[in-house]
Amino acid sequence: MGDDEDLKWGRSAIDTVCPLDCPDTCSLEVTVEKGKIVAIDGSHKHDVTDGYICGKVRRFGERVYGDARVPHPLIRQGARGDGFRKASWDEALETIAARMLDIRDTWGAEAILPFSYGGSNGLLSQDTTDARLFRQFGTSRLARTVCAMPTNTANQALYGKMPGVTYRDYRHARLIVVWGANPSSSGLHLVPHIRAAQEAGAALVVIDPRRTNLAREADIHLALNPGTDVVVALAVHRYLFEHGLADQEFLSDHTHGAERLRERALEWTIDRAADVAGLDSELLGNFVEMYSDISPAVIRCGWGLERNRNGGSAVSAVLALPAVAGKFGTQGGGYSMSNSGAWNFAPDEWIGVPVPDTRVVNMNHLGRALLDYQDPPVKMLFVYNCNPAVTMPNQNRVLKGLARDDLFTVVFDQVMTDTAALADVVLPATTFLESYDIAQSYGVTNMQLAKPVIAAVGEARPNVSVFAELAARLGLDSGDSQTDDVEALLQVTQVMPEEISRDLMTKGIVPDAADGTPIQFVNEFPRTPDGKGQLFPEDLERESPTGLYTYQDDPATSEYPLSLISAATAKTINSTLGELRGRVASLHMHPDDAESRGLSAGDTVRLFNSLGEVHCPVMLNSDMRRGTVGLPKGLWRMSTLNGATANALVSDELTDIGGGAVFNDTRVEVSRVVTASLDADNVSEWMPESDEPVH
Repeated sequence: MGDDEDLKWGRSAIDTVCPLDCPDTCSLEVTVEKGKIVAIDGSHKHDVTDGYICGKVRRFGERVYGDARVPHPLIRQGARGDGFRKASWDEALETIAARMLDIRDTWGAEAILPFSYGGSNGLLSQDTTDARLFRQFGTSRLARTVCAMPTNTANQALYGKMPGVTYRDYRHARLIVVWGANPSSSGLHLVPHIRAAQEAGAALVVIDPRRTNLAREADIHLALNPGTDVVVALAVHRYLFEHGLADQEFLSDHTHGAERLRERALEWTIDRAADVAGLDSELLGNFVEMYSDISPAVIRCGWGLERNRNGGSAVSAVLALPAVAGKFGTQGGGYSMSNSGAWNFAPDEWIGVPVPDTRVVNMNHLGRALLDYQDPPVKMLFVYNCNPAVTMPNQNRVLKGLARDDLFTVVFDQVMTDTAALADVVLPATTFLESYDIAQSYGVTNMQLAKPVIAAVGEARPNVSVFAELAARLGLDSGDSQTDDVEALLQVTQVMPEEISRDLMTKGIVPDAADGTPIQFVNEFPRTPDGKGQLFPEDLERESPTGLYTYQDDPATSEYPLSLISAATAKTINSTLGELRGRVASLHMHPDDAESRGLSAGDTVRLFNSLGEVHCPVMLNSDMRRGTVGLPKGLWRMSTLNGATANALVSDELTDIGGGAVFNDTRVEVSRVVTASLDADNVSEWMPESDEPVH
């Protein structure tokens, strides 16, 4: 269509950015016609995006205009979960403000628990006017630990969150180790760089219980038992030290604690580690030799290995490998994980209110907080940017807490989530396509400006303005705080370095937080007090119940012999877009495990343990390791036959370090519910898990 036709029909292509919880933070080109989104595609504005995006974001218009969208404020009528009536914004906000004041006067402000996480990683969507309000009011504080906290804690302790190897520098590696990550589902723009390296002769190792797309193409795939990553990493350390392959000069000049790490690794021979991890010892030995011999070597350390009882020690042991093996100091060598630490500013710089000394609640203990906490009890839950009814561990306990008659729940969201359905007040939020925001990547190191491409649908409002208005109704001193997303944008950019703010506001993008190509220990160094890596951080040693770099035994029992993992897929981003799933999800199970239980493909099964049960069809999948079953992460309750998700089976115990969730420590059994198979049209394969581009 030519320019004249575009003008005639009011058609335009607008650049913006995706701020959802994914490492890539893709540049977007959104086509708008007559004020409505007609297409979402990748932009060439940033070279990492390179014109393609995942299918999830391509479908985001279905959320914007979907039937699940919350059109206006709602107030519960009747019993909890029965339904709502339409309300005005004035009535809804006044109702919330009155209840907050009453709770503060009766129980104290700590009886109010704000609850948010990851629905948007935009800097304005979270930790601006919301944080100012809750800090001033004196509510309980939320420890956002459901994802990445063990990883972040380990990375901070060892290297001060030193920026990692960039995607483009993977092309220089001769060995790539993808450990506990699946870039085909999250961070897909890394995949072409891995493949380019392979074409140039690089070897690929994938360490994952599942045979992912990358694992199929790997030179070595270590399909280890969930929770055993730490012993595999320690076996590599022992081999390096034992065979004189540890880079003693580097360790002496640039690290502390290598000797204590060596001592903890002594018990983990290759044979013993292979036995515990369920691996072939020869195959594990081949990987160990490969990592010691080949340089440059880079480890992509993902979040999958943190989600168990040994998660913090596992991440620490993996991140210590490049130091011991001498893999730092060269392009394409070292590690990459989260690059969120690449930016030298933090929300406290624009929130402007100090963190109060109030109660801290680990979000993985939401069920406990709602049912057990006293002095004071939780009397109000304010949920935004997340869907805890399906994303938190011990789901049945969380749902029981949400069902309390004396709990006042506010949900501020774009769509009617499982949590919103149980709320007292529901507020309609804008999507990232309807408001301003700043998206900061944690995979690559760019920052981009998100801007509205359409007017807000219905009565939706941005987070910034709603929390600012609520603060005003509560009589809080807002000072020079933001009252809408434009003012928030200006205030946040004012505390950034001038060149970053200028590029963001004039170009819409800050191309790279690191100056050029970061090479670890050449032009990027640990952000520790003395600039050295801490290979045995004493803080982590004290925090771990059994000590750093120790292995806590597998919780398997004869009653529940199978390990359940809930990995990310190409269908959802956490639980975002779960309303679009359309079909019942399947449990993935190795054919041998199914046969031993008399199960056939399509059978409806009961997946269960002492905490709960999930009813769903079973899918036979030889990509699962024997003894491990998989149910996708991010499912809503409608995605199973009995309204329970994998998290109904997950304990709310915590990881060894960082207070994270132990999703992959879940032990279960599977049995048939009925013999009749579901119609194929009602069963979602949720596979392949890839959103990789086709070139």
